[in-house]
Amino acid sequence: MKAAAKYLILLLGAVIFAYPFLWMIAGSLKPELEISKLSLWSDHFSIRNFFTVISKVPVGRAFLNSLLVSLSVTVFVVLFGSMVGYALARLKFFGQKMLYVLILFTMMIPFQITLIPQYVMMVKLGLTDTYLSLIAPSMMSGLSILLFRQFFMSIPQSLIDAARLDGCSDAGILFRIIYPLAKPVIITVSILTFMTSWNDVLWPLIVVRDRSLMTMPQLVTIFVTGGEAESQLGLLLAAATLLALPVIIAYAFFQRYFIQSMASSGIKG
Repeated sequence: MKAAAKYLILLLGAVIFAYPFLWMIAGSLKPELEISKLSLWSDHFSIRNFFTVISKVPVGRAFLNSLLVSLSVTVFVVLFGSMVGYALARLKFFGQKMLYVLILFTMMIPFQITLIPQYVMMVKLGLTDTYLSLIAPSMMSGLSILLFRQFFMSIPQSLIDAARLDGCSDAGILFRIIYPLAKPVIITVSILTFMTSWNDVLWPLIVVRDRSLMTMPQLVTIFVTGGEAESQLGLLLAAATLLALPVIIAYAFFQRYFIQSMASSGIKG
């Protein structure tokens, strides 16, 4: 009975959390007059709202822009985060602990505080309205460094010592020995970074004004607030669905590695 009660509570919680997303998808497929109903079903489902959104805004170009920016940021964050995490976990150098504390401190600084200095820097360098202005400020992540450091500290020192005896450099140890073992944490950092970069709106709105360079969240925001949706809820829900689906699909494929890494790194709950 206790097990059945637990499963019932978990099922109820899953329905409560999933219902808003399912309602969003159903609403994007319903006629405008039926969207206000709480029911998820309709006898008049159609993809007309999606075709309308695509015809009004360059969704395809914005999708490719978001994909380019998010993948680039993810690659750099994984590369640089793993290198710094390895140095903090396995190398000994002056100021190591101070550097680690400094990295933790930067994680507590709100993004809004560094927003103006970063924008001024982009203007001074002449990088506004470029892909580099969307990628460069996000190439390092304190959270990725923390996750990599925690994972690398769990790797037996004997394995690293054996690699050094075989003449392997620190770069070789990281990329040839540790990387194959670090698949869960790499996938976790990749998912978190990709989701954060994909959903970023404020920074692209500040540094990019060229419509051909706009990302999906930026374009959807302008579509919603700029009057192009003409206050039609179905169009708003269709645009939101197009924005959310890629991240949800990616997470669905890699959630096993995500949970495994969170458990092995000691960051739970």
